[in-house]
Amino acid sequence: MKLQKIVNRLQKLHPKEVDLSLDRIKTLCKKLGNPQDKIKAISVVGTNGKQSTINAMFSILKEANIKCNIYTSPHIQRINERFIFDNQELDDEKLANLFEEVEQINDDQEITFFEILTACYFYKASKYTNNINLIEAGLFHRFDATNILKSNLASIVCSISKDHLDWLPKDQQTIEKIVFEKTSALLNSNIIVSKQNSINTTKYIKKTILKNSSRKYHFNEDFSYSSGENGFFYYEDKFGGLKIPEPNILGEFQLENISTAIATLRLLNLNIKDNDIKSGIKKIKSIARLQEIKSGKLKALVKNNQLIIDGSHNEDGARVLNEYLQTLDCNKHIILGMMANKDHEKYISYFKDFSSLTTKEIPGQPNSISGKELKKKLKSIQNVQYKKNIEQAIESIPLKENDLVIITGSLYLAGEMLNLN
Repeated sequence: MKLQKIVNRLQKLHPKEVDLSLDRIKTLCKKLGNPQDKIKAISVVGTNGKQSTINAMFSILKEANIKCNIYTSPHIQRINERFIFDNQELDDEKLANLFEEVEQINDDQEITFFEILTACYFYKASKYTNNINLIEAGLFHRFDATNILKSNLASIVCSISKDHLDWLPKDQQTIEKIVFEKTSALLNSNIIVSKQNSINTTKYIKKTILKNSSRKYHFNEDFSYSSGENGFFYYEDKFGGLKIPEPNILGEFQLENISTAIATLRLLNLNIKDNDIKSGIKKIKSIARLQEIKSGKLKALVKNNQLIIDGSHNEDGARVLNEYLQTLDCNKHIILGMMANKDHEKYISYFKDFSSLTTKEIPGQPNSISGKELKKKLKSIQNVQYKKNIEQAIESIPLKENDLVIITGSLYLAGEMLNLN
């Protein structure tokens, strides 16, 4: 209760949810003693795959007995997920105390919610000077609150695609502009570029970071992977090749994120053994990224059928999700809820051969599109229906043996569904 009260106060410190600027976060961090200058960080930017890449690095680093702090956003089920220190998520009491201390130092100065959360993270992380910090950039990167580091160990560029276009002027809503916002302010250290979804995106990244003096490491040029057989895949870089067991998470695209994680950690020479890598990727924890639900209230509704929750919400996320679904020989039933500022038609256009589509609301999200309105926008699709809640949605689907139900379209929806389950 105390934690939620403090969160409510922090959310009211600025009239806008997002106000792209570095001035406020720099001012507060100066009052805190510039904690961001005291940490060892790996920065992770991009549109898709950031948290999956962080999860893979975290799992490998734990196997190597290297302690981590982690900062990610948004949270899926509870705000504590954003704050991991010394390999552990902060409990409610410790997180409330952290927020309260920084709130007092901020002294009611105007600052966005994300900015003060970022300051809280840096402040706490500076207490663990030997830990490696895995830091996910927010909306873009150039004016993102996480972009006040003066140095870091490396910057990872995950897959970049069109998303959050409403924050850009209409004449600048291009992939080239998004690449510029995400990569033009990367620090001079090491830059590891993951597999991108188009040749043009790769070209724009190379152009933007051309004058950056970092050591650059590109997928398919400096590291790569290939799918194998009998439960293995193959990874290769300048340090040699590895035959690695398939990870414990679903989706071929996860091999892209895992390979980027491996490339980064090997490049940084952290004394990580091959067995740490092989063992680590069998223990990756991933929430709302092709997460199979095997028990709970929602699982009981689908009975023996498979239930997956996935938080993808943009066209690149839809593309890789559909690629996974196409590997399955079963009927697929999609339950969809999305935020209002997404390209709904574009998102659903990537899905092929699904048996039914049900739209619904995202509870507690005023910036989401209503399920009824979403159905209207997707009226050209056969078998589209609207249901008020998830129970009605699942019960309305004529499930047959071995069918799959997938709930997707938003991380906020995924969080609500996981909490309900």
